Amino acid sequence: MTTVKEAQSALDAQVIAWRRHLHQHPELSFQEHETANYVEAQLRKMKGLSITRPTPTSVLAVLRGQGGTGRTVLLRADMDALPIQENTDFDFASRNDGVMHACGHDGHTAMLLGAAQVLSEQQEQLRGEIRFIFQHAEELFPGGGQQVVDAGVMDGVDVAVGTHLFSPIPVGLVALKSGPLMAAPDTFEVTVVGKGGHGAMPQETIDPIVIACHVVTAMQSIVSRQRDPLEPAVVSVTTIHAGTAHNVIPNTAVLTGTVRTFDPALREQIPQLMERLVRGITEAFGATYEFRYEQGYRATINDPAVTEVLREVVQETVGAQALVEAQPTMGGEDFSAYLSRAPGAFIFIGARNEEAGITAPHHHPNFAIDEDALAIGVKVLVGAARRLSAGA
Repeated sequence: MTTVKEAQSALDAQVIAWRRHLHQHPELSFQEHETANYVEAQLRKMKGLSITRPTPTSVLAVLRGQGGTGRTVLLRADMDALPIQENTDFDFASRNDGVMHACGHDGHTAMLLGAAQVLSEQQEQLRGEIRFIFQHAEELFPGGGQQVVDAGVMDGVDVAVGTHLFSPIPVGLVALKSGPLMAAPDTFEVTVVGKGGHGAMPQETIDPIVIACHVVTAMQSIVSRQRDPLEPAVVSVTTIHAGTAHNVIPNTAVLTGTVRTFDPALREQIPQLMERLVRGITEAFGATYEFRYEQGYRATINDPAVTEVLREVVQETVGAQALVEAQPTMGGEDFSAYLSRAPGAFIFIGARNEEAGITAPHHHPNFAIDEDALAIGVKVLVGAARRLSAGA
């Protein structure tokens, strides 16, 4: 007879094996065909699951409890990797040149597979319905979250829960926060249109590089001087493209960057402030401009009631010592697409281990996780599904 401890050890080992296989075979956003096939194959080994493909590279598994009526809970994992060349010495390092799981999505997928396996074995005791969505393309806007929502995965869902392995937090800890957790990530492009000419005769030109530099400087005043300092926001110019030679003043200079906000009203206001600055500066220099602004994912805002239940789940499944308060981050997440349709919460699972040298940030060639975090994530997901589907 297999003991509880032996069964847990076997599950932990299986989750690590899933994660390492996925880490070796990463695929970019909207290209996760083999990943989705692999996930579907693992799910088909489990009992009681109804499996469909909402999109070509996503997988949905549905488990209907047999223990009575309850709520419908959606658990989400993202599956896509990043265009990064891995720089680790793991024997399970990426086999796909220039592609790497550098954000933990391989771990997210493995944790949700683990939760599906545990919960499928508890079907007779479960109430309500559990949906496991293995989502494509979190890393690349417009993202897979909205696509699977549009495909109907949230129809009838009462609560949505997502997790993220988080390198700033030590392994063993689980971080939660009610309210705003992750920002809305928007993008912009400004083209300053001047008049090019010889670098030795600037008086005959309208130098777009000089004008662009004024624009960059002025944009810093949006956050520092044109909004409430108690309302978080980021305006970052991240690229400048202009010129082809040392002695040629170009016709145009192009700036791109990102804006991060939590508040919807501020999100609408900032592009207006940006364009007003660009218009005034370019006009003052006799230039013209083009301004493009694209809204990305919504802000991820945790529901207070769901968050409180999840705090209890963490204390019950991992221990009171594991629960910490999450700090909001200006990073973005398309889990917000699910939260636009139902209340829910996003959870940070600590994955850092200073002693083991696991300290690289997300989206870094040396990124790694402490795999002990995977078992914690599975416990939290299982506990969340059981409590929330029962109506607690």
